[in-house]
Amino acid sequence: MAFSSAVRMEMQDPKMNGALPAGAVGYRQEREGFLPSHGPASGRKPVQFMDFEGKTSFGMSVFNLSNAIMGSGILGLAYAMAHTGVLFFLALLLCIALLSSYSIHLLLTCAGVVGIRAYEQLGQRAFGPAGKVVVAAVICLHNVGAMSSYLFIIKSELPLVIGTFLHMDPEGVWYLKGNLLLIIVSVLIILPLALMKHLGYLGYTSGLSLTCMLFFLISVIYKKFQLGCVMSHNKTALEGEDPLDLSIQGLNSSCVAQMFTVDSQMSYTVPIMAFAFVCHPEVLPIYTELCRPSQHRMQAVANVSIGAMFFMYGLTATFGYLTFYSSVEAEMLHMYSQEDLLILCVRLAVLLAVTLTVPVVLFPIRRALQQLLFPSKAFSWPRHVAIALILLVLVNVLVICVPTIRDIFGVIGSTSAPSLIFILPSIFYLRIVPSEVQPLFSWPKIQALCFGTLGVLFMAISLGFMFANWATGRSHMSGH
Repeated sequence: MAFSSAVRMEMQDPKMNGALPAGAVGYRQEREGFLPSHGPASGRKPVQFMDFEGKTSFGMSVFNLSNAIMGSGILGLAYAMAHTGVLFFLALLLCIALLSSYSIHLLLTCAGVVGIRAYEQLGQRAFGPAGKVVVAAVICLHNVGAMSSYLFIIKSELPLVIGTFLHMDPEGVWYLKGNLLLIIVSVLIILPLALMKHLGYLGYTSGLSLTCMLFFLISVIYKKFQLGCVMSHNKTALEGEDPLDLSIQGLNSSCVAQMFTVDSQMSYTVPIMAFAFVCHPEVLPIYTELCRPSQHRMQAVANVSIGAMFFMYGLTATFGYLTFYSSVEAEMLHMYSQEDLLILCVRLAVLLAVTLTVPVVLFPIRRALQQLLFPSKAFSWPRHVAIALILLVLVNVLVICVPTIRDIFGVIGSTSAPSLIFILPSIFYLRIVPSEVQPLFSWPKIQALCFGTLGVLFMAISLGFMFANWATGRSHMSGH
């Protein structure tokens, strides 16, 4: 890697032997203590930057990070493919996955330089107290927005699923009201999981969440082969007729997959895809709890997680698109018969996956608040519980009482997501990595600068499309 070779060359430079500049000395000492070595010298205690010893296995860390990446936006990826084409969509998705991996590389490199595994402390190291406040605020706003979108799905979908199972009208029964079910799920499932002391304990529930989404993917593939090509614009026909009849009706000339297409809706789908791999607030907390932590090991966790989500996203979008082609909607599950038992189970599995993702998203918010408000305080169970409880109550109140919260957090997401993925990691890299190690005009720093510029561009495009939606009264896609 260019970065490693540059460090190695500089440390071996005879001109610098015995007289390293102060910044490079600190960098070298911290890097040697932070990254794995062949073992400390006899009688010498290895350098430690944290008083907490990570115990979460590699596999559990992959589950947690994959769960953090996977959002409700997976339901709209077939719609995105319909407006970009199969090959163009997969190429874009691959580029975004690679950019996300590079972004995490920048973040981990900065953490290695200063021996810090907290996003907020990186902000403080780069810009002082103001940087710490800005980073904590961005993380809180982004993850509260994600939590609100997940809880909105529970509020709107759970009554319909339970009502269909019980053959009852959710509107006519008080105990099937969305607000009541939301509170019950928050108290009985989300809150106990959010009270776990360490994020690593959620590895099992993250694994269950990913299993639910794998069931969703398998069902989408199965339905493709069962239904064939469904090209019916009559929704009542799609919901009420026999699947075999539908497949016969749908086999017409319009069942042709577009490999590359450009239309007016593509401008809405590309920014959504750009944020398909947002997991950066969770990267450093997961790193903190990783067993035998090193930059290489955590990068491997990130690469495996991003790779797994790339294949899941790609297969879901491809088979969903090849089932409904140009008629696919932003919420793909609405295209299937709502009376189909398999689809009901899939919707229930998606709801379970979304529910189990909320505690993982809550952890970075609590960590950011603790870094901001109680930076020097030791762990306290009352404070730990109080922050989780207050956050859940506030988000529930927002979801229940504010009908336009999606638009509010749409703007927040359009600014916080590119900040977390592109802008902040690149700025941290430029500010934190010593100029003695990487000169300002070295290729790695030029790459980081271009990466941050790309983030600013994505932010401008996302906000532009958001305001255009408001001006025209349209909203095409939602979800993380």
